[in-house]
Amino acid sequence: MFKRTLLALVMLSSAISAANAGNISNGIWSPVACGTQPVSPVVDQNSVEAYNKSITAINEWQRKANDFMTCLINEANADNALIAKTANEEQAQFRRLIDKVKIDSLQEGYLSFILRIY
Repeated sequence: MFKRTLLALVMLSSAISAANAGNISNGIWSPVACGTQPVSPVVDQNSVEAYNKSITAINEWQRKANDFMTCLINEANADNALIAKTANEEQAQFRRLIDKVKIDSLQEGYLSFILRIY
């Protein structure tokens, strides 16, 4: 009973976290809801017009990069909070199960003791 309950908790928490978490591959975490990180533009100094276009591209890149980083930080914080919450909940459930096993074993031990006396 205890092992089945613990297994169910682990499976449930895995399903929940997989639906809400970033991706971990080869030990590297990456966000799933932020899209791809924008590639920085190259400054073209061949002419004033080309340079001005480069500056416009840099400004746009900075906006997109800031949006990406904000999303990344928010997703990382949400993942950290979910991991901590899930771990704390599983720990609390495990403690309750241990307490139940202790109580059940004490009750059974007491009952068998009483039955042996009578």
